[in-house]
Amino acid sequence: MYSGSSDGEGHEVPGQRKIPPASSMLWVRNLRRFIGSGAGLGSEALMELETKRILLDIFKEKQQKSSEAGAIPSFYKKKPEEGSISYRVQRLAKYRFLKKQSDLLLNADDLDAMWVCLRENCVIDDATGAEKMNYEDFCHIASVCAEQIGPKCRRFFSPSNFMKFEKDEQGRIAILPFYLYVMRTVSLTQARIDMSELDEDSDGFLQPHEMEAYIRGLIPNLAQLRDMPTAFMQMYCRIAAHKFFFFCDPHRRGKACIKKVLLSNCLQELMELHQESEEEVTDTEQAENWFSLTSAQRICDMFLALDKDMNGTLSKQELREYADGTLTDIFIERVFDEHVRRGKSGGGNSREMDFESFLDFVLALENKDTPEGLTYLFRCLDLNGRGYLTTADVHTLFRDVHQKWIEGGNYELCIEDVRDEIWDMVKPMDALMITLQDLLACKQGGTVASMLIDVRGFWAHDNRENLLQEEEEPEEEG
Repeated sequence: MYSGSSDGEGHEVPGQRKIPPASSMLWVRNLRRFIGSGAGLGSEALMELETKRILLDIFKEKQQKSSEAGAIPSFYKKKPEEGSISYRVQRLAKYRFLKKQSDLLLNADDLDAMWVCLRENCVIDDATGAEKMNYEDFCHIASVCAEQIGPKCRRFFSPSNFMKFEKDEQGRIAILPFYLYVMRTVSLTQARIDMSELDEDSDGFLQPHEMEAYIRGLIPNLAQLRDMPTAFMQMYCRIAAHKFFFFCDPHRRGKACIKKVLLSNCLQELMELHQESEEEVTDTEQAENWFSLTSAQRICDMFLALDKDMNGTLSKQELREYADGTLTDIFIERVFDEHVRRGKSGGGNSREMDFESFLDFVLALENKDTPEGLTYLFRCLDLNGRGYLTTADVHTLFRDVHQKWIEGGNYELCIEDVRDEIWDMVKPMDALMITLQDLLACKQGGTVASMLIDVRGFWAHDNRENLLQEEEEPEEEG
């Protein structure tokens, strides 16, 4: 069928053409050029190409920044200088934002209107006489309030808010707790706005002078402080602000987180001066409230009485007269070791307690059962700075209490028995040592601290049953 010559030459088959290489074909070259430009791709292919290009640009940008910044990336951003354009823009944006948030709050007239709506559309419980509402009443009141007050009250009438409150057998909630919840939410939000306005660097923290300015702005609205002498106002703000920092700034960084301040008991205690008039509060209640005018004047009078040489600071000898001299000498020494800063110079007041340290001292002794107060005292009790107390430490601490106890004409007692009683009260995790966590967990840390630093505190513990009986007798007579 096929024939060929011996020299390797072949004969072309009739009707058969030689196919040129694909790269030489014009239509192939045109197609490649068309695809390379992206004009002939579908939407998915174009999106993939664009994504690759964007990721490549981001990668190159990060590589360039890494080479410029070195191995450690930059994490500090310098704040704008005061008076610069960026600083002014930031302040203006902050002002507009806080103004917008303030406009969304309910004012006093809105709260009164809401209370009227709640009372007019509730039902009276036959058994208790309490004013209550079910979910249908709740939704109806929401629509009525929206018509009278506006849309800014709608957020309080959400289903989740209704479920937060205790319901009776018929699924009703009392209107008073709900109204108090609305008032507290508005009050805390307004307080946060006011504090944020005073936060100069907008970092969410308040410095001492900013907290003092906030308290100074509250004084005209607090019923018990309206008659405060103008000359005493600066000192009062200093004393009041210090409690916020004692409890909200445990690491003593000189600034308190606004969120922590809002959630602290300190703010609630301060607001109590706004809710009650001075005539309705007894002298005892005023003395117990740190923010009352009576308490602030008591602190000042106490410091002035202890400062015998009137140099504005307290020496160890002067501080020993605190609380009629019932505190032990070793405790006073430890207070100066742990909580009194040394002066820059070697002489003069280098080892004397200033007014700020005195406020910490008083706050710790008056709040021994709180974690902050107990932390302050534990540093003094920890004689060797090891983070725990041994039987030898307790023996050393109580030896001074025992001496004052005997000097007061009391009966003889065995130090070892008191030491064993303290161990039974605390029940430490490790039987050989007592840690701060053990004192916090046993719920009697304040009592234990009083027994080791104050002879009056030990006397109160030793006579606790008689004191409890004396407190119960007036109640029975009443």
